[in-house]
Parts: sequence; structure tokens; C-alpha cells
Amino acid sequence: MTEWVKKPRRYVPDLRRLGALCEGNYRRLERLRQLEAGGQPVSEFELHRGDLYLGRVRMRVLQTARFTETLLLEQIHNGGKWLNNPELTVRIYHDAGMAEVISCYRDRRIAPVNDYPNRFMHHPDEKVQINSFLADWLDYCLKFGHTPFELAVWPVDDGVG
Repeated sequence: MTEWVKKPRRYVPDLRRLGALCEGNYRRLERLRQLEAGGQPVSEFELHRGDLYLGRVRMRVLQTARFTETLLLEQIHNGGKWLNNPELTVRIYHDAGMAEVISCYRDRRIAPVNDYPNRFMHHPDEKVQINSFLADWLDYCLKFGHTPFELAVWPVDDGVG
């Protein structure tokens, strides 16, 4: 008696979804990079929900070229012990209006498609999932991000009032 074994379907990346994520991440990063204090771009900001301190995030430019830029986004402090501090390297393509994660703190390079199962237990759509995480994290930063207290600019009281 012969048993029919269904062969697993090979994962095919959804390029529309990945492209939409990368375009959205580009717009989110643009909004986040508009934060300024005293006319200077803010590279660190704190996350607060009301009086609750949630952490601190740093953005650092690693490389700049004519049409691209590479950023390191990292949470350098968090308000609880349950969260690992994310660290993502993001390539920004200014000519295409896209931003994609090119490496994660635990992985030096993210493959577009992974065989499954694999040695590192990456999902077949790991690249999409990490870019989706970046979208969620940037939304979170836009919602709860504040300029750090030491960078806040207070108006000088000139005595006129």
C-alpha cells in the first residue's frame, strides 16, 4: 500500500507586502528624524506613556552615500526586565523611498527566504517579520517618544511680561 505524502510548498516571498512595509518604514523614519532640540537633530529620545518610563532609543548614522544611508536603531535602556533591547541596522534608499532592515542584533545578514527547518530556526519569511517588527517599533516610538530632558530647550525669561 502506497501512502501519498504531500510535499511541503516552497515559500514564495510576497514582494508587495515587503515593499509596502519598506515604504511605510521610510515614512515613519522620516517623521522620527524630524525631532529637533535647539535646531539640532535628536539622535536619542525617551519613551513615556504618561508618567511611566518605557525606555530610551538611539538612532545613529553608520554610513552615508549619494542615494542611501545606513542607520543603527537601538533601544539602549528599557523600563522593564521583560524586554530585550532591540538593535537593528536599517538601510535607507532615498531614491526609492524605502527603508529595510539589513541586520538584526542576533543576525549579521537576513536572508530573503529561509529553508525550513534550518539550523537557526529562522522562519521562511524572517525578513518580512523583522521589517514588520520595525514598523511596529517605529509606530510605538512615534506615539510615545519624547525629547530627553537634558536636550529640552527652555525659553529664557527676559523679564518682559
